[in-house]
Amino acid sequence: MVKINKSTWKARYFERLGDNLKEYDKCFVVGVDNVRSSQMQKIRHSLRGQAEVVMGKNTMIRKIINNNVESKPTLERLLPHVVQNIGFVFTKGDLNQVRQAIEGNRVEAPAKAGTIAPCDVILPQQNTGLGPEKTSFFQALQIQTKITKGTIEILNDVPLIHKGDKVGQSEATLLGMLKIYPFTYGLVIKQVFDEGSVYSPEVLDITPEDVLSRFMVGVSRVAAASLALNIPTAASVPHSLANAFKKMLAVSVATDYTFPEAEPVKEYLKDPSKFAVAAPVAAASGAGAGAAKEEKKVESEAEDSEDDDMGMGLFD
Repeated sequence: MVKINKSTWKARYFERLGDNLKEYDKCFVVGVDNVRSSQMQKIRHSLRGQAEVVMGKNTMIRKIINNNVESKPTLERLLPHVVQNIGFVFTKGDLNQVRQAIEGNRVEAPAKAGTIAPCDVILPQQNTGLGPEKTSFFQALQIQTKITKGTIEILNDVPLIHKGDKVGQSEATLLGMLKIYPFTYGLVIKQVFDEGSVYSPEVLDITPEDVLSRFMVGVSRVAAASLALNIPTAASVPHSLANAFKKMLAVSVATDYTFPEAEPVKEYLKDPSKFAVAAPVAAASGAGAGAAKEEKKVESEAEDSEDDDMGMGLFD
């Protein structure tokens, strides 16, 4: 493999990132802290055919974006997010699928002293298998233990490290002795760039059902306001028609005036017993049919038994 000089590599990088910024309308801004080169290769391999991963120094990324802002003005919205250790994942596919592929590629890692904890670490109740000579580590962290069959046993679950705290030397050493790898590292999606809009990745969790339910809440509020102000709108017209029908029905019931839709209600109010008798009659007819079937079944069983008796008589 021929090693290229720095200026050539830089020119190729400028061309590659610039072409991606022009070609793709969607990308993720991802953080790459604590991601090793071997893990990055696995991520690139898993995203092959779906997305393209481009990393680089922030100064170079800003310069490339500024060079392409004139041809694509929406790229300027990416500049405030080019901070710390970041990169880009460009895609033309479904953002949710690519997001799942990115977040699914994580590697367990030990807790190293001095690092910031990305999550809470709880030491579970367990028999550690460590000898009594290791008791000092647990005492330093104020963890209640007892000696069981020559080994140290942790009595209760212990919150050892809180999210955002710096990992101490004692905590790191203890977790290492217990062979507990509490952290997982991978690409962390910080922002989503989608056809000129930049938003948080949590927006991708919103489903069409969520949008529909929120829309219906808004429609109900518009309808309520329209009815209260007597201002007809598309949202309130169905309610207005329903209310008008109820008023017409009330007038029809209270007077001799009638119309086809009011007839069943007036008939029911005139003689409710007709509607009360209808259900028992249907039930009785169903019971009668059932009894007839049962009677036929008994008769058929009797005939079968007679046939069996005749058959047995042949061998007497």
